[in-house]
Amino acid sequence: MNLYVSNLSYQMTDAELQSAFEAFGTVSSARVITDRESGRSRGFGFVEMPVETEALSAINALNNQALDGRPIKVVEARPKEERPPRRDFGGGGGGGGGGGRKWDRDRGGDRGDRGDRGDRGEYRR
Repeated sequence: MNLYVSNLSYQMTDAELQSAFEAFGTVSSARVITDRESGRSRGFGFVEMPVETEALSAINALNNQALDGRPIKVVEARPKEERPPRRDFGGGGGGGGGGGRKWDRDRGGDRGDRGDRGDRGEYRR
């Protein structure tokens, strides 16, 4: 049974997560999910326990209990949803643009020429 564990301490390691669940039975894998860019924990993880009764025992015992100073939430993980394949924009990134358009304009204080805005007459004193 695959378990979803949330509200983990950001210092939690895979080994520490596995150790917490091994008290309730066999753990085939334990993984703290990390950010791709920074490598820092995202505060949740997954624990795979092959024996369902042991997994249910771990859920009942550890859900809302403090682990490394934080009350964790333990539930059965939902199956991964099917997503449409991602389009490859080549070289990563893609998209973007937009934003910052105000800097494309003339930044000077004199705004004399504002382009063709029709005949609005001249400024008169």
